Amino acid sequence: MARWARWALLAAALGSAAPALAQAGSLNRATAFADKPAIAVGVAWYPEQWPEARWDTDLALMKATGFNTVRVGEFAWSRMEPEEGKFDFAWLDRAIAAAKKHGMMVVIGTPSAAPPAWLTQKYPEVLRVDENGTRAGHGGRRHFSFASARYRDFSRRIAVEMARRYGKDPSVVGWQIDNEVGPPSFDPESVAAWHAFLQKRYGSIDELNRRWTTEYWSQHYNDFGQVPLRATGQQNPGLLLDFKHFTTATWTDYVQNQVRAIRPLIDPRAFVTTNTMFWNAGFDHYAMHRDLDIASWDNYIQEGRPDWVANGANHDLVRGYKQRNFWLMETQPGRVDWAPVNRALDPGQVREMAWQAVAHGADAVLYWQWRPAANGQETYHGAVLGQDGKPNPIQPEIARTAADLVAAAPLLADTAPSADVAMLFSYDSRWAIDIQRHHKDFDAIKAFTDFYRPLRTQAQGVHVVAPEADLARYKLVVAPNLMVLTEGQAKALESYVRSGGNLVLGPRSGMRDDANALWPQKQPGPLATLLGAEIAQYYALDESVGVTGAVAGKATIWAEDITPLAKGVQVRATYADKGGWLDGKPAIVTRKVGKGSITYVGAWLDPAAMAQLATSLLADAKVRPILPGADPDLEIAVRAGGRKRVLIAINHGKQPHPLALPAGAKPAGGDWADGQIAAHGIAWFTLGDAK
Repeated sequence: MARWARWALLAAALGSAAPALAQAGSLNRATAFADKPAIAVGVAWYPEQWPEARWDTDLALMKATGFNTVRVGEFAWSRMEPEEGKFDFAWLDRAIAAAKKHGMMVVIGTPSAAPPAWLTQKYPEVLRVDENGTRAGHGGRRHFSFASARYRDFSRRIAVEMARRYGKDPSVVGWQIDNEVGPPSFDPESVAAWHAFLQKRYGSIDELNRRWTTEYWSQHYNDFGQVPLRATGQQNPGLLLDFKHFTTATWTDYVQNQVRAIRPLIDPRAFVTTNTMFWNAGFDHYAMHRDLDIASWDNYIQEGRPDWVANGANHDLVRGYKQRNFWLMETQPGRVDWAPVNRALDPGQVREMAWQAVAHGADAVLYWQWRPAANGQETYHGAVLGQDGKPNPIQPEIARTAADLVAAAPLLADTAPSADVAMLFSYDSRWAIDIQRHHKDFDAIKAFTDFYRPLRTQAQGVHVVAPEADLARYKLVVAPNLMVLTEGQAKALESYVRSGGNLVLGPRSGMRDDANALWPQKQPGPLATLLGAEIAQYYALDESVGVTGAVAGKATIWAEDITPLAKGVQVRATYADKGGWLDGKPAIVTRKVGKGSITYVGAWLDPAAMAQLATSLLADAKVRPILPGADPDLEIAVRAGGRKRVLIAINHGKQPHPLALPAGAKPAGGDWADGQIAAHGIAWFTLGDAK
């Protein structure tokens, strides 16, 4: 009962936290320290790995490279607390003082991603257990249980010791909690937490049985203690989706356990964040960031072949966690060491990566790492310096990048990316699709980026936001696969449309509720009445089907037969499937409602057809690009704010391209000359006062 009671109290606390900084589009001088640079450029530095006599040399080289920020501490727990309760911060005092002497801002990482050996040896119950029941051993990282009360106590204690020591130091501009959290645990404490979570979510076991439809396959439960903790396998879809809700709540509370402890001890201007990875599916990042000050993430091009548009989509997703500028906490100086083939980026592409991040809302670019350790699991990873302590070949390009960003920082201060188009990304929908794909190739991320690609290229600005976000500012809102749709979300989307917005739904939209159960009405569920149409049937495709009409091309992977039910439903495209179920059936429909419109796209369209659709949707919504006719190699973005508008142009191509500037644009820096932007070039321009 004691364990159950403890986790019942935790379940009640999940999601609660101290208030974060007021939400805004830009938290520039992202630290909120008015006297600090608007753009942070820097590197992860591990002074504990090197002789102290080398520190001054390293910091002087960082300064010469153009860096103004270092991140320290996130893997140094065994150095900070070599024995239980015995702390040694003298070395970190000297390291931070040395960084300050060289004019560096400091971000401190709490070290809970890698517990010391004394902790896991003395308290093995803190170690993570996988779904098969195997307990992790020491020697890696992230090998702790996210539900362990004892581990949380130790993590909070070391964070508090650090905050007491460095919280008021004006050179410490930010705090990173842990590092790349994600793997769940299936140990007894996690099981107890799972049962407490379900009880809080559903109130009674009868309600859980109803929402999960547990009469199917005799899954009925008599009490919460019978419900297995599972992440995979042939389990109830409601259980599998709620597992994701559980991991979200548990990881969020794990991070907030440290946040709540350090906030009273640190400068209120310093930000608190946690760094995340890629399209991480382990938890809902919107929920994780709700009570953090900014988002931050680690951007790597693992095989050295960038898909620039898809990478930009991930930046936009991260910015959407808070609808505020973010920090790029880690990025690669050339290559990684964990891909099947660890190819280095081409010359110029490290600079492009940095500027792309800034164009999409980054107020910081930090490289990982300064110099490879003499030994360890990541000695082959790219670094600014070699193991000999001398610059690697990538260092001059990084130095040029740093010089550019520092020069542009006054212009970029207090600005954020502007866009008239928003795309809705739903973690629930992604998870629900992954749980039951129905087609092996229906990948929710690819489906999202296939919609994003032509919209971003043509509109030259897209925000990615949660389904619950305020959408009033956007002319066009696109929800590619909003499979999980709640009544509340549907009502907000209907209000957006009736008030003049243009909403586009993609395949599989409105099929399920937040317990992953089918809505009793056909797709798009709670939005079917607004659409004035429903999905008669959906089909997984093993070969393409033709699409004709205002949008022409092919449907692949997925196609839905749309049946208009109300007056005013316009059929924009139909299927050409001679002898098949879909022949002549509507593939895309639009209906004007109130002052706006709703469109349903029932097919996964090929790229050419998707580009046609994007052109049509943008025209209908009166969304116009900043630079019409720009070459596809050019990535165009505008950051606006503080009565400023800054245009950023990045040439991802191997050839120079013409760049015709809009009236009133003035060159402010970069690689633009004689009306052209150089190969792999970057240029930025002022566009006059923001409206």
